[in-house]
Amino acid sequence: MLSARNQFKGTVKTVKIGNVMAEVIVTVGDIEIVSLISRTSAEQLGLKAGDAVTAIIKSTEVMIDK
Repeated sequence: MLSARNQFKGTVKTVKIGNVMAEVIVTVGDIEIVSLISRTSAEQLGLKAGDAVTAIIKSTEVMIDK
């Protein structure tokens, strides 16, 4: 059980593996959530396009400026 309340069920759209990090894009309804995780984590989870996943967001703030 996780304490994070912001959990969104979605589908992996893409996984781009880099030398150290992996960019994972998850679609949740009409929105996309982009996450940067370690390459090791992405490989251990075996993430690939089409996988059903849960995006868990635990953050104190999100700021955007233009």
